[in-house]
Formats: sequence, structure tokens, C-alpha cells
Amino acid sequence: MSEEKKKITVYYDGACSSCIKDRENYEKLAGKGGDDVCWFDITGQNAHLRDIGIDPHKALSELHVRDEHQRIVSELDAYILLMSRVSLLKPLAWLIGLPVIRPLLSSLYHWIVNRRLKKSGRL
Repeated sequence: MSEEKKKITVYYDGACSSCIKDRENYEKLAGKGGDDVCWFDITGQNAHLRDIGIDPHKALSELHVRDEHQRIVSELDAYILLMSRVSLLKPLAWLIGLPVIRPLLSSLYHWIVNRRLKKSGRL
């Protein structure tokens, strides 16, 4: 019996070359399973982001995903949701959710993102 996944929407920074590369890598790993992911480029979409309850500044500094129930999750929860949909990435999704790993990875993630945004003059 096949379980059909509901579509999710990933709000990503299309002006970020590493974000685009991450998206491409995800799509390769996901294969046909990636058809259930809608990608929304947040560039120039501040009004739309506010309309759906996402702070545009946070959209730049944290990944946001709208799940199949229309709830928006961010940061590591967004990565966990996205990765858990791909068999090869499920162990990694589980690992980053561990209480010992999660805060360390969150700090590292924010440091890298803020560094990238400052370097590009967007923060």
C-alpha cells in the first residue's frame, strides 16, 4: 500500500547561491518524491511573507516550511520536516533533532547564515 504525501512549501532565498545549490541537491536526492515539495523564492516577497505570518527578516535568516496542515515551521524544525520526506535523509533528520545536537547545530546554522548575509550586504 502506497502512502501519498501531501505537498509542502519551502520558502527559500533564491538570491543565495548556496541556498539554490542546497535546493538542487535536495531535488536530486528526493527524486520523484521531490514532486511533493513546492519551492517559493522569498526574494522581493516581503508583503506576501507578512500576509502568511512570516517575518521577512526571519525568512532570510531561517528556513521556513509550510506543512501539509498549513502550519509554518522554521529553522531546524523546517529542515527536519523537509529531510524526513527523503529516505536517504531521514537518519540525518533524526540526528539533528536530538536534544544534545540540536542547540549546537542551531547556533552554528545561525552563525553561518548571518555571516553569509553580512558578507553579501543583506544584513
